[in-house]
Amino acid sequence: MAADERERDERARPGQVLPLPPAPDAIELRHLRAFVAVSEELNFGRAAARLFLSQPALSRQIRALERLIGSDLLRRSTHRVELTLAGDALLDRARRLLADLDDAVRSTRSAGGELAERVDRAWRPVHDLTNGGAEIHQVRAAMEEFHADLAPPEGTVVRPVNAGGVPALAVSDAADRPLTVLHLHGGAYVGGSAFGFRPLAGALSVATGVGVLVPEYRLAPEHPFPAAVDDAVHAYEWLLDSGVPPERITVSGDSAGGGLALSLLMTLKEQQVPLPAQALLLCPWVDLTCELQQPVHEPQPFLDPQQQRAFAAAYLGDHDPGDPRVSPLTADLSGLPPILVQTATGDPLTGDARRIVERACSFGVDARLEIYPAATHVFHYFWSFLPEAADALDHAGAFISRVSD
Repeated sequence: MAADERERDERARPGQVLPLPPAPDAIELRHLRAFVAVSEELNFGRAAARLFLSQPALSRQIRALERLIGSDLLRRSTHRVELTLAGDALLDRARRLLADLDDAVRSTRSAGGELAERVDRAWRPVHDLTNGGAEIHQVRAAMEEFHADLAPPEGTVVRPVNAGGVPALAVSDAADRPLTVLHLHGGAYVGGSAFGFRPLAGALSVATGVGVLVPEYRLAPEHPFPAAVDDAVHAYEWLLDSGVPPERITVSGDSAGGGLALSLLMTLKEQQVPLPAQALLLCPWVDLTCELQQPVHEPQPFLDPQQQRAFAAAYLGDHDPGDPRVSPLTADLSGLPPILVQTATGDPLTGDARRIVERACSFGVDARLEIYPAATHVFHYFWSFLPEAADALDHAGAFISRVSD
């Protein structure tokens, strides 16, 4: 056998990797992350939710990777996804590469405090105004600017809805998603808007594969309690009237919206309206006396207790703070649906989260608390760059999906 023939034979033996040109520089990390996610899930829908992408965007990234490599990595059919031999050869190596890179990035960020600084920069204008005694219109404008810097996931679909007389936005990752999540936004009852909360609602939709209804409930001090609760009730009843069964609905809320979500549940219970299947509370504010706020060691801006009390007073007006609809920590919570509460180690309202779970459990409610290592209030807002936020939304998505399918 000639020397050149023996060389070709050696290269073609089973188990040997043929020497081919290196991968082109145009391959991006997002292409590899998309490939690994689909390979592990063997399902484009679940992989898209995991990466907070739309399915079309995920498919485009996979196609781009296959074109650049010059091989088909996945076999797609109507009901299943399989790895090709080329895909199988790439998967473990891509996993190791991404794991090593992620570890390096985490170490670098931890040393440099980049994530904490980025969060602090985002919150700082709101903090300076709220703690500086600014006018309410200035505080609201600062809140809107804060949320405007947090873009919705790629491909988010937003449409206006008249939800039982309450202006609202339907937010989803695709036009045909059923509305089964009612999300009540935060803002200390005096600020925030459905428009501003498109990024968080969009991330929830991507994580769950369902649409999220965000009501534009009325704000204090122009509209004190029970205006916000009444609007939440009307939006919920609109979902029921539109044909969504209560056993498929999740009521969620962040910060003050978490307290409002509990007020909604207590009101529905009192009025004997069918309750939703479950509730998701993200760093909820449920103590309007502001006695439970805990000091945190990490330097992160937040409202001081005095300002919180001012916002609580604006919301309550002359109403009795002992009303169970505004004081769930003293209310009879029996009969409420399962509740998932998520908070962070560095959130000053972690005491609220712990206490509401303890009280709910004492009344036989299936309530669960998840605490993540983050140093800011409602860390979920920063899902696009904070790993803990992405993990939390992934867990929240799994919680919502169990009743939305």
